Amino acid sequence: MDLARHMICAWWCVVRGDRERLAGRYALAEGWALRGLALARRSRRLRHLLEVQLLNQLGMIRKYQGQYDRSLHAYRGALRIARRHFPRRDGLFASVYHNLAGLEHARERYLVAEPFARMGLSLRERSLGGWHLEVARDLAGLAAILDGQGRHLEAESMYRRALRILERRGRSARREIAHTLANLAACLHLMGRPEAAAVARRAASMQISLLGANHPETRQTLANVAAIERSGSAMQAD
Repeated sequence: MDLARHMICAWWCVVRGDRERLAGRYALAEGWALRGLALARRSRRLRHLLEVQLLNQLGMIRKYQGQYDRSLHAYRGALRIARRHFPRRDGLFASVYHNLAGLEHARERYLVAEPFARMGLSLRERSLGGWHLEVARDLAGLAAILDGQGRHLEAESMYRRALRILERRGRSARREIAHTLANLAACLHLMGRPEAAAVARRAASMQISLLGANHPETRQTLANVAAIERSGSAMQAD
């Protein structure tokens, strides 16, 4: 296989890996990412950019599989290559920092996660402005970290700012809107706000429509709806 075909096939692996990850098929996604890395390392053109993309993708996939140390190893590899070859590419660093924050959030190490999230958000706003889809994702990620620290009012503000950005994009951002609504509902519930159940039901309805009832994201939101509604029923009974 010549170098140009290696590069094209590696990019295709990035696309397929993202598709499988978004569908919740993490083992398949990991296979595509690893295949892409092997192809990228045989090429010359865009080799290092592809490596950063694929290592960042691999970190996400392994986080979703609960392989936190292996996820961290992939992210560190992506940062090492980015610092050496792309020191001024703010977008690359923003993506890795966002995902490092997500990894530490998954480990419930919220104080460790917050600086990564803020750094990623700052770089993203500097490179893309304040109303980009990626900025909304960074805001939602930071909100989840603040929520984990018990800073619910700050988190609510971040979630709502993220939703304002996402809703401007319409149908193309429906998945992100649903995910952000689900997290906002949990935040509102922790503050004892009565609108939490309605927000959670809206998120679940969107996810069922987009992803199906058996997708991991949908199942988590449906579990949250049930918990919020049980809590509301218990409060009314008291």
